Amino acid sequence: MSTERKRKVSLFDVVDEAAVSTKLARVNGSFTAGAAAPLLPVTINRWTGRTYSQRYFEILDKRKTLPVWQQKDEFLQVLRDNQTLILVGETGSGKTTQIPQFVLEADFLGKRPMVACTQPRRVAAMSVSRRVAEEMDVTIGEEVGYSIRFEDCSSAKTILKYLTDGMLLREAMADPLLERYKVIILDEAHERTLATDVLFGLLKEVLRNRPDLKLVVMSATLEAEKFQGYFNGAPLMKVPGRLHPVEIFYTQDPERDYLEAAIRTVVQIHMCETPGDILVFLTGEEEIEDACRKITKEINNLGDQVGPIKAVPLYSTLPPAMQQKIFEPAPAPLKEGGLPGRKIVVSTNIAETSLTIDGIVYVIDPGFSKQKVYNPRIRVESLLVSPISKASAHQRSGRAGRTQPGKCFRLYTEKSFNNDLQPQTYPEILRSNLANTVLTLKKLGIDDLVHFDFMDPPAPETLMRALEVLNYLGALDDDGNLTKLGEIMSEFPLDPQMSKMLVVSSEFNCSNEILSVSAMLSVPNCFVRPREAQKAADEAKARFGHIDGDHLTLLNVYHAYKQNNEDPSWCFDNFINQRALKAADNVRQQLVRIMARFNLKLCSTDFNSRDYYVNIRKALLAGYFMQVAHLERTGHYLTVKDNQVVHLHPSNCLDHKPEWVIYNEYVLTSRNFIRTVTDIRGEWLIDIAPHYYDLSNFPSCEAKRVLERLYSKREKDKQDTKNRK
Repeated sequence: MSTERKRKVSLFDVVDEAAVSTKLARVNGSFTAGAAAPLLPVTINRWTGRTYSQRYFEILDKRKTLPVWQQKDEFLQVLRDNQTLILVGETGSGKTTQIPQFVLEADFLGKRPMVACTQPRRVAAMSVSRRVAEEMDVTIGEEVGYSIRFEDCSSAKTILKYLTDGMLLREAMADPLLERYKVIILDEAHERTLATDVLFGLLKEVLRNRPDLKLVVMSATLEAEKFQGYFNGAPLMKVPGRLHPVEIFYTQDPERDYLEAAIRTVVQIHMCETPGDILVFLTGEEEIEDACRKITKEINNLGDQVGPIKAVPLYSTLPPAMQQKIFEPAPAPLKEGGLPGRKIVVSTNIAETSLTIDGIVYVIDPGFSKQKVYNPRIRVESLLVSPISKASAHQRSGRAGRTQPGKCFRLYTEKSFNNDLQPQTYPEILRSNLANTVLTLKKLGIDDLVHFDFMDPPAPETLMRALEVLNYLGALDDDGNLTKLGEIMSEFPLDPQMSKMLVVSSEFNCSNEILSVSAMLSVPNCFVRPREAQKAADEAKARFGHIDGDHLTLLNVYHAYKQNNEDPSWCFDNFINQRALKAADNVRQQLVRIMARFNLKLCSTDFNSRDYYVNIRKALLAGYFMQVAHLERTGHYLTVKDNQVVHLHPSNCLDHKPEWVIYNEYVLTSRNFIRTVTDIRGEWLIDIAPHYYDLSNFPSCEAKRVLERLYSKREKDKQDTKNRK
């Protein structure tokens, strides 16, 4: 079976077809581009001027079967008559791939209107744009492109761009009225990500100033009435789904280990149920990879009494080529007339609404996902495995009824579903650290944050914390206005602490090294630790280890990668994830370009100097002075100022317990861990961040007493120097 043929099975192929048909209709003259424009023959692609391929027409037939296709004319009419429209459609109705293509065909928008379609997830932005490019019979990166953090695959020719909501927010920083776009489509609005919520408020303002701009808000759930109210009674259009009935099963008793229960359920379905692919929802990369291995092993152990299977993982950091595997068909029987094969997709909640995979008949829902949680009192933001909402559970079960009647196995009790699950997922803006958001809003010229038109306003305490952090970093002055430093920081697509560290790194004569560290912190974990070779992997990691901590270890890995000419076999031999290093290299190049834009000099301390690593550690502290922990006499660490008991994450490279450490992230699991830590000296705290380590507003603790001694020593040294003079 050729890949051409295989790809046709994917949902995306299906979805994009709708776009194609739209185009054809337009070319045929159902929506002429204006009286003067000559009609092109139906075989010519109006975007490229080339003849349509055979594949285009094959896809077009499929697109015409999508529910959204039936409402194309109605949609265009409503769009013509209104500035804003809310469109609700079940996942799989074709809205993500077809609606943007319908918009391109609208005759009232001019000849080559530029359209943006936002996605909360990078995987969806990449996959959908590829699919739509195929449906429109154009090259990805040309007429249809995508833009995600650190990767822009678009060009001057691009008329339809799929981009993450965060990227559209970045574009607004440079172009506050988003002048280049004629239509903006906010997709997956029900996910209520932080960036989507900020875009709501922003676009509401932009629409007032740009009567020519149109906004389409698309959602998969019926929280749409809320959107309607927010957007001043914009018209609501509903696209029917094409769902078959789904039978829902609950467990009799609560499951102790949902991972083990999920794997057991997969095996049972494969042994006892009729053909059809399985979709399993889990919470993260490690868990998913582990489940894929175990499922494959358990089913292989059953021998030829069952058909073959293919377990396919899906999560955001998976490389694009691997992501496409979810659309491949199930494996064929091992022998003619043998038992049919089955595809088992093991995914994060990205498969809930962002991507539709045809052929799924069975869904296994353990009832959990990783969600961001934030406690402003102790300034801790972390990803926590938490129960999903009823709305999410409903979306998950719906995945089973796409192509035929299906079954959903919820690995929790019906009582738990009714009593313990929240009705809707809590908007991300209510459970996030808002420092980055506030910096973005300030850069956009929005000073009155309290009265910014949030659909769900965050708690005042969270906003105050964000303003306080930015003030400590020097990004805002005492009146809350953006400083020169803050302006530069806002241009980096990084969190504010990292931006600050980068911007000031040249003052410590180590901006080259801080660029490399920042790039390594912005990509997935670079250390590979396969189950069957853990000891060898740990030994390999130890060879890169730096006595002063993990940040410097990451720097060693990056330097070694470059010295070995980015050789993939070197990565393999040293248990290094080549994909992560390649991504870090790409991120670093982009950060270098931003540094150059602001004339921030690239410099390094002489490698043989005693200060080489000292300067790097000081620069790290200049950004992360609010993420410091002190070793107490009892042997555990306390975070400075917030006094939270924490432990060094077992993955750290330190061979001792330093008195003071800075950490990159706080991880909430069975215990509170700090991960990616580096040894620093107490006296640096009062040199580099005296405004933060001002003892007059410091809680009483061991760290305060140590700092008091350091301050008095500093005073005494000053006096001695004076006296000597």
